[in-house]
Amino acid sequence: RVAMVGAGVSGLAATKCCLAEGLEPTCFEQSQDIGGLWRYTEHIEAGRPSLYPSVISNTSKEMSAFSDFPFPEHFPVFLPNALLLDYLRRYAEHFSLREHIRFGTTVVSIRKHPDFATTGRWNVVTEAEGKQTSHVFDAVMVCSGSFSEPSLPLQCFPGMERFRGQYFHSRQYKHPDVFQGKRVLVVGMGNSGADIAVEASRVAAKVTISTTRGAWLLSRVFEHGYPWDMILNTRLMSLIKTNLPGPLSWWLINYKVNRWFSHENYGLQPENSWLVREPLLNDDLPSYILTGRITIRPGVKEFKDNSVLFHNCPEEEPVDIVVFCTGYTISFPFLEESVVRVENKHASLYKYVFPTHLQQPTLAVLGLIKPLGGIMPVSEMQARWVSRVFKGLCQLPPQSVMEKEVNEKKKNQIQWFGLTFDEVLKTEWLVYLDTLASFIGAKPSVLGLLCTDPRLALTIFFGPCSPYQYRLGGPGRWEGARQAILTQWDRVLKPTRTRVPAGSSSSFPCLLTVVGFLLLLAAVIFGF
Repeated sequence: RVAMVGAGVSGLAATKCCLAEGLEPTCFEQSQDIGGLWRYTEHIEAGRPSLYPSVISNTSKEMSAFSDFPFPEHFPVFLPNALLLDYLRRYAEHFSLREHIRFGTTVVSIRKHPDFATTGRWNVVTEAEGKQTSHVFDAVMVCSGSFSEPSLPLQCFPGMERFRGQYFHSRQYKHPDVFQGKRVLVVGMGNSGADIAVEASRVAAKVTISTTRGAWLLSRVFEHGYPWDMILNTRLMSLIKTNLPGPLSWWLINYKVNRWFSHENYGLQPENSWLVREPLLNDDLPSYILTGRITIRPGVKEFKDNSVLFHNCPEEEPVDIVVFCTGYTISFPFLEESVVRVENKHASLYKYVFPTHLQQPTLAVLGLIKPLGGIMPVSEMQARWVSRVFKGLCQLPPQSVMEKEVNEKKKNQIQWFGLTFDEVLKTEWLVYLDTLASFIGAKPSVLGLLCTDPRLALTIFFGPCSPYQYRLGGPGRWEGARQAILTQWDRVLKPTRTRVPAGSSSSFPCLLTVVGFLLLLAAVIFGF
């Protein structure tokens, strides 16, 4: 018997994967519906993520789908939150997940059972309609996400206590009406910060973004009009990024992100450009900077009564409203601190999933990661691995090995990403997926396929690494995986080619096949 906490993306994937392995899942969801982060509500609910109605996915549907359940072909390439929620409901219905979910039930506490050392069992206390109930489960998957507890470090901003204007965290934002005719300051430059600044600039008198570090900015519409992640997240690109010498890799990243516009000219160039930052996805920000709707400033030095002073800027800037886009704090209020150790906003977990110090590997945390790609395939892969560990089909390394890797990973992340806020949770998307897939025997073999199915092998290696690749073989093999891979571009073009005949096809996959075969042949010959 396995307990899941939360019925969002990770909780649904965990429930489905447990069923696939013959386990008995019970998913506890404190609200009355599934969807987690992607279920919009006008009011803010305590303990739940909150999003604004205009939120659109930053990753394309083909790169965000669960590996055995493609998005409908008529869905747009990037999903408004309502359509993504619709997809999750279709997924839950298709795999009959709702009957395993207990809605309106809050997990109050999770504690080790007295016989934990030998059985790994957990005592789980839940509350529904004011009544508490105690359960015993053989294992637990924590799928509560990391977007419920806002981080609002006011103490880091001198003079904030005397600021007379309005301020709030981005979690509280819903509609731009609040900014009508106001002078707005957005502190922080994540995806939410850029979205809110763009929306505010349409009604506000003035909008300023304050960023200490800068950011790399990508558009959803990438080279030749294709989705950014279907161009960048390929096996070939991953091979290049992970094997090139450092300086050459930095140059490649700089070249790619600056092809759209010069980040330096727009005041966005990251302070340490050699650090790989999570790309910021926004299609409007450059033009809004160019037309003067949004101004980029350095970090805040001090707040005054009705103004703000920036570093390296001698003049004060009048401000009426401040929006703090300063991220979230990792929190597990139902767990003892000793179970999942959170230090400097970083939970020490093996492969971002398993606590390293437990006597039995019967508790896992899903979705606590920031991959440079779609989160849904990652959460699903974590669930596939975890369910097999719980069943005893996969084994974890010794505790000392896991702890050593966690510490090494933390050091590498400091060098690679820079350890600020939740940067340590970020990782290379495809490498991580391949690692977990290899644990369960689901990683595709490109060379093996080259001998038996060359067209598929070339598509897998040179084309986008869509999640369906991880259903070609191994446990959970899906008969429709090959067809889903070979028709992925059709589903991308279907919702956009609304004026041309449906029979027209893109020349991109054809060119990809020809060029790809030659390159793969060269790679094999020279042992690249």
